[in-house]
Amino acid sequence: MTINWSDQRALILAPHPDDEVIGCGGLISRISEAGGQVHVLYVTIGAHVSHPKAGFSTRAENLEEIGKVAAHLGITSWHVALPEVAQLTLDQLPRRTLTTVIENATPISLATLKPTLIAFPHPTSYNQDHQAVAEAAITALRPSDRRKRPHPTLVLAYEQAADQWRLTPCSPPTFFIELAPQHLSAKLTAMDLYASQRREHPHTRSDETLRSLAVLRGTQCGAAAAEAYECVRWTA
Repeated sequence: MTINWSDQRALILAPHPDDEVIGCGGLISRISEAGGQVHVLYVTIGAHVSHPKAGFSTRAENLEEIGKVAAHLGITSWHVALPEVAQLTLDQLPRRTLTTVIENATPISLATLKPTLIAFPHPTSYNQDHQAVAEAAITALRPSDRRKRPHPTLVLAYEQAADQWRLTPCSPPTFFIELAPQHLSAKLTAMDLYASQRREHPHTRSDETLRSLAVLRGTQCGAAAAEAYECVRWTA
């Protein structure tokens, strides 16, 4: 089945700034290039304290970097849902709180945006914030009456290179999105714009890691490069 990217109204759930690029940068580039819409809901941008060398940054830095990335990738709109919540503490919030954020508590919630496509972190991530957002998303997207609740046609769980670092086995990818050279380039440049977050190889947030994973996923689907997802639901 061929997807018309120009018709898509995508909602990307990012626990933190840069997750949307690492997991979905190529997808975002494909949709925006085709003229579709991409909206990114950042659950938190972290705390006031800054330790850039360790991978943390101030809110001001995060907001500036988000603006640059959004402009570069052609993101239609973005919103920070819980700016006062510190990173790596989302698992301490009631699931109801996170579920409500996704369902109806922001300008780009499910109820307001009614997306055709939604992507969120894979629940097998070792990162507790990713797990919390993934579980809340699964709850928010539970099967229901489509006449009464938004039901995105395509529900995807995106991956990051270190997701395998868990004892719980990861499911193999079931959905591949081919990336042309410009899409992969756009993804890598976007990660570079997250200057406070990117790292040198062999870190999982290095250009080499992102490029290598894209090449591997491409090989697995017969393309030069690709992003891989677990397809949670596809309503045809």
